Amino acid sequence: MLKKRILQSGKIVKVSFYTARIKHAESAHLVGDFNNWNERATPMKPLKSGRFTAVVRLQPGRAYEFRYLVNGEEWHNEWDADGYAPNPHGSENSVVTT
Repeated sequence: MLKKRILQSGKIVKVSFYTARIKHAESAHLVGDFNNWNERATPMKPLKSGRFTAVVRLQPGRAYEFRYLVNGEEWHNEWDADGYAPNPHGSENSVVTT
């Protein structure tokens, strides 16, 4: 799930990312072109519900590709994303537009 909030008179969009409930997850990271696909740059916080969350501030008027990396090895998409884009690994990335 994605939640967006416009800040600073439209100069920044604060996006909250929430994974689906993942029973076996011990860790999750938000990975995307906004952090240069760095698998460790944006750790997500675990919630009591079994979901994970992270908040990122992004520039408005752009589309960003991302995925969730669970337990350092499983890639998950956001099924409520604004769209999807093919990636070079034969699957799709989630897309958030700001």
